[in-house]
Amino acid sequence: MLQQYKRILVAVDGSEEAELAFKKAVYVANRNEAALVLVHVIDTRAFQSVSSFDGAMAEQATEQAKNTMEEYQRYAKNHDVEDVRYTIEYGSPKAIIAKQIPEEQDIDLIMVGATGLNAVERIFIGSVSEYVIRQATCDVLVVRTDLENKLPDKKEKY
Repeated sequence: MLQQYKRILVAVDGSEEAELAFKKAVYVANRNEAALVLVHVIDTRAFQSVSSFDGAMAEQATEQAKNTMEEYQRYAKNHDVEDVRYTIEYGSPKAIIAKQIPEEQDIDLIMVGATGLNAVERIFIGSVSEYVIRQATCDVLVVRTDLENKLPDKKEKY
């Protein structure tokens, strides 16, 4: 019997890599007639370095994430995924994507974009996708290519 996924989690953060993962997740959800759960994690550690932090910064990040998630939700529904929901979480993206959401929502496949970090960033903070691969208790698919299985054109990053 073929494996059929029932609940697919895809993490989106606005990066090109996450966009590729999202579009493939829509395709996989369609093919499996699965529910698609979108998650955006607002990393609260980013706010800890701001000495004069006020609630407006968090509100702005939340509002922007909500608008993005609603766009993704519309895209998935327009591509015939019937059960699409999203959540915006606060905290460590690694733990939330690898453990918290999968346990809470009975996820059987996590789809993430390949890391957008350079080698130095990976040494100091580690890649979310790398952590998810090691810690998740369900299948993980790391997406590197577009819907035609071609690598996207990479622009030089400085």
